[in-house]
Amino acid sequence: MLTRIAELTLHRARLVLVLGAVAVVAMAAIGMGAFGKLLGGGFDDPDAPSIHAQRVIDEKFGGETNLVFLVRAEPADGGGLTSPAVAERGRSITDGLRNDTTVTNVASYWDAKSPQLTSEDGSQALVVAHVKGKDSEILERADALVDKYAGDRDGVSVQAGGEAAVGNDVTSQVGADLALAEAIAVPLTLILLVLAFGSVVAALLPLVVGLIAIVGTFAELFVLGSLTDVSVFSVNLTTALGLGLGIDYALLLVSRFREQLAAGQEVPDAVRTTVTTAGRTIVFSAATVAAALAALLIFPPYFLRSFAYAGIGVVAVAALSALLIVPALLALLGHRINKGRMPWADSVRRPDAPFWGRLAGLVMRRPALTALPVLAVLLLAASPLLGVTFGTPDERVLPEDAKSRQVATAVQRDFAGDDDGAVQVVTTEAVAAAPLGAYAQELSRLDGVVRVDASSATYTAGNAREAGPAAAALGRPDAQRLVVVTGHAPKSDAAQDLVRDIRAVPAPAGTETLVGGTDARLVDSKHSIGVRLPFAVGLIVVTTFVLLFLFTGSVVQPLRALLLNGISLSAAAGAMVWIFQDGHLASLLGFTPQPMDTSMTVLLFCVAFGLSMDYEVFVTSRMKELHDAGADRTKTVTQGLARTGRIVSMAAGLLAVSFFAFGTSDISFLQMFGIGSGLAIVIDAVAVRGVLVPAAMRVLGRGAWYAPRALRRLHARVGLDEAPAVVPVLAERERSPAKV
Repeated sequence: MLTRIAELTLHRARLVLVLGAVAVVAMAAIGMGAFGKLLGGGFDDPDAPSIHAQRVIDEKFGGETNLVFLVRAEPADGGGLTSPAVAERGRSITDGLRNDTTVTNVASYWDAKSPQLTSEDGSQALVVAHVKGKDSEILERADALVDKYAGDRDGVSVQAGGEAAVGNDVTSQVGADLALAEAIAVPLTLILLVLAFGSVVAALLPLVVGLIAIVGTFAELFVLGSLTDVSVFSVNLTTALGLGLGIDYALLLVSRFREQLAAGQEVPDAVRTTVTTAGRTIVFSAATVAAALAALLIFPPYFLRSFAYAGIGVVAVAALSALLIVPALLALLGHRINKGRMPWADSVRRPDAPFWGRLAGLVMRRPALTALPVLAVLLLAASPLLGVTFGTPDERVLPEDAKSRQVATAVQRDFAGDDDGAVQVVTTEAVAAAPLGAYAQELSRLDGVVRVDASSATYTAGNAREAGPAAAALGRPDAQRLVVVTGHAPKSDAAQDLVRDIRAVPAPAGTETLVGGTDARLVDSKHSIGVRLPFAVGLIVVTTFVLLFLFTGSVVQPLRALLLNGISLSAAAGAMVWIFQDGHLASLLGFTPQPMDTSMTVLLFCVAFGLSMDYEVFVTSRMKELHDAGADRTKTVTQGLARTGRIVSMAAGLLAVSFFAFGTSDISFLQMFGIGSGLAIVIDAVAVRGVLVPAAMRVLGRGAWYAPRALRRLHARVGLDEAPAVVPVLAERERSPAKV
């Protein structure tokens, strides 16, 4: 296959480039509509009990509150809620929401002066409502309502909050952060490419492949977004991974091509060798990264599945464009690949990197002395994982000056009757007053329950009192709703335990109950991901083992790679716990410490694991070449790392830049993902490839390339080995690495 690709790009180079240009234009035209197809949200399992409860509440009770308007006089010590301007503004918002067909369950302080809708000091009041629709519809409608009713005028301040306003603020901020990250990453990447290649022409080729990968994936997201739910957050992975992998693959091809020219090959032979060697590496690298990202398809939330769609698409487009476009350009450019050379060109164009070879030699001579300190540091970095806790996104992912976060803080701090975080319980059938009351009494006796509001009465510690005027809305002919107000902090361990206790209370006879609300969704989200996580990890391990066996012909190399990559990934994840959960560097990065985001942690694991395997394949490919050419085990490692050390370090640095750029985000879970992915890449490229791999190869000795006889025969049949013509050139290069 690779030989045919090489011949095609050699003999039909212009045709390949013309067809490629047409494809890019078509993909760009399609991809421009991707953003209109992508959705916010998607963090929940659609089949979770809490989501079923939410659907029942939406269908039969008008929905839970997801939009809050906080009204107060400015300055705060003015007339307060007795001010005519405040009253007029409050009633205007209330009437406007009630007349809006997209809004239900409007409740306002100006209806009945409810104490639950006024602050303890009497200076602030609430108007709450439910905005109907799916995730994207809710955000769009909430955005229009916020624009219409929020703001400061006539001495009255109105701020919008609630889940819908938070979601809208997050989505808007993500768009702004993405633009900033690209503005940082693209120019910096181009500068680093010129520094790395010492040639403007050579530096542009990887950037071209990266941009093609991004454009192609946007087209894929448009198509998938037209067929199923796709999260808008997948755009972040598309840009970072598309630019990074496109550069990685093109960098590998261009470096190998220049190396073959330096060894004295003619341009056609250099293209053939490049495609059959570096091309083989790209095929297996793309397969390992795609396999890691494919594990995200196991999880029900479309937020995670969307990253699988984007990730697999960007890997495929990057690999295809690298294997077709770059060789065609190399065939046409030939020695002109070095045009626009910089003063430092000679030092960066030599085929080997002596530093990495010397480092590997040192490690091979003193494996324990060099590797054990590195291993100890990585294990220390991983230790915070022992205390990790998990949560789901809320208003705290936003900066403190975000309006929706300020409203959430004010409601939690100043409104004693706030039941926004209450546990919602609904029955699936009609329930008579007596069994409903008995069930509500039992719930009210649970530790941590402040009160239970039902259609018949309000219950506190097992005692009933007359329900308020709004209680009638909790009863329907075919269902009942109970609001369990708790004294626990939202999303705390105690609040999650209470959800489990509520679910353990037997439902009234003849019906079943569904438990929803913020804390219930958190419990269900953690359960949904937790029960599937072993299957996802198993899929990654098995597919990676199979692919690396086919790549190397060894059963030991895949095990070594899985172990070392697991260590480096644990170190990066532990560092993220130390920073984002424990709060170190919070003031520097400007975020609020909170439990690790369950979905983003899983995403970080899959992306970082796939990228670490990317560099594993890069390094192992050259070691296998030398091993197959008959080099001894020391030379296999030292020369293999010397030939790939610069490529891996350059590729890792460039890819890390794309991810570290997200550290500038004002959304904390994007910061965590970007910094965590970038750190994992750096740890893997430096500590693992530079030290732990040579040490492991020294300890394993000849056994590093072991495989049972039956598997060796299987590998000989399906392993996709390089062309035999590579070996003489390699041997010649080892004797005298000429320069162009």
